[in-house]
Amino acid sequence: MVRVNNLQNSLAFYCDKLGLSEVSRIESEQGRFTLVYLAAPFDKENAKTIESPTLELTYNWDTETYTSGRNFGHLAYEVDDIYTQCQKLIDAGITINRPPRDGHMAFLRSPDNISIELLQKGEPLTPQEPWISMENTGTW
Repeated sequence: MVRVNNLQNSLAFYCDKLGLSEVSRIESEQGRFTLVYLAAPFDKENAKTIESPTLELTYNWDTETYTSGRNFGHLAYEVDDIYTQCQKLIDAGITINRPPRDGHMAFLRSPDNISIELLQKGEPLTPQEPWISMENTGTW
């Protein structure tokens, strides 16, 4: 679960840019919150039937500023091709905070400052440019 400040921005990030899909949603007027459950493409059907594995986005309707640790630590996802995935994210305007210089691991941040780790499935890819020379940006 991660808490989000702007549900629309977060859905655009997780769904449109990272490729997750919304599988269910709960809105509670009494509790003044919305829960949105997202699944990775490979897990989408399981998430609909057995309700896992999913990422829960919690949107509290009343404004609250989250500090580090109040919303979450970090998430990690395996990807088929870390270089292709990182380039798609850069093309979509996302900063890669820790580029995949090693062909294995990269980090970026969500709109709510959640650290997202991308891991190459299987063996690391052969290190290549422009990734080898790319500097870290910010923190992850």
